[in-house]
Amino acid sequence: MTAPPEDGRIRRREALIRLLRLGGVTAFAGGMGVWLSSRSHRPEETLPLISKRNSSVPADPSLPEMVIAQGDDPRALVRNALEELGGIRRFIARGDVVLVKPNIGWDRTPEQAANTNPAVVAEVVRLCQSAGAARVVVTDVSCNEPRRCFERSGIATAASAEGAVLTLPEERKFREVDLRGDVLRAWPVFEPFLSADKIINIPIAKHHSLTGATLGMKNWYGILGGQRQRLHQHIHESLVDLAEFMRPTLTILDAYRVLLRNGPTGGNLEDVAFKKTLLASTDPVAVDAYAAKAYWDLDYHKLPYLKLAMDRGLGTVKFETVRTRVLTL
Repeated sequence: MTAPPEDGRIRRREALIRLLRLGGVTAFAGGMGVWLSSRSHRPEETLPLISKRNSSVPADPSLPEMVIAQGDDPRALVRNALEELGGIRRFIARGDVVLVKPNIGWDRTPEQAANTNPAVVAEVVRLCQSAGAARVVVTDVSCNEPRRCFERSGIATAASAEGAVLTLPEERKFREVDLRGDVLRAWPVFEPFLSADKIINIPIAKHHSLTGATLGMKNWYGILGGQRQRLHQHIHESLVDLAEFMRPTLTILDAYRVLLRNGPTGGNLEDVAFKKTLLASTDPVAVDAYAAKAYWDLDYHKLPYLKLAMDRGLGTVKFETVRTRVLTL
């Protein structure tokens, strides 16, 4: 496909950013859809060498690479976005073990927007079940006490009601693996992430006090055990190491409620904005770059992990160039 002229890309970029900043369902007419287009030493040889987890699906040039859906019903946003991307059966085959990875890091309610919206998680589980998944596991390695996080977030109740297997992070379920990254090497990884056939990343869009924003790639911190705070010394490099290790089948960014300030834990409802938006994409870099720019005016100069990820072939920071479908429900 021939690249659009530079002025066309700039106009498209500005239109996309305006869309997310406005939020709600006011940006486009109802039902309208538009195309937009040096590693250091290795761990000891006794460590198991785990192949990188690439569960992505083949590209299809007839389909969008990203869908932006806006409307009042989070579950309808999920259904319609995935249908535009080719339907759930493009991503999930009968008999698959599917790992659904929301953000369940914090002892917060859905209204505080520190964790993924439970209705979004529940609808993803339902769709995977409808595609014939053998098992749908919902899990995260929480920062606060896990059982409390799973319950208070509303995710345990919502996902269980759709038949998901809720798996709490227990120490015995971590495996020390060689992540083979530039800064991440030997590290304990939660075992369900190593055994699933398909992996769907469902982060929430929110502010982060260290990086400025936490989105899809930052959500991969939730596969690790150990002292994760140590990774903050090289946060951008470690984020890209994780993104390269764990290439998802699909990224679904929950921006129904967006925590604009005082993240990642939040707590004050005044920091939360209703954007009533969901982004689904096969390009994990583009979706992060888009949301970071639209909600916090951050680009790859301020979020170096975006450019590092693009340089490793994980996606593009030029979100205005990807095939994009916009829906208002």
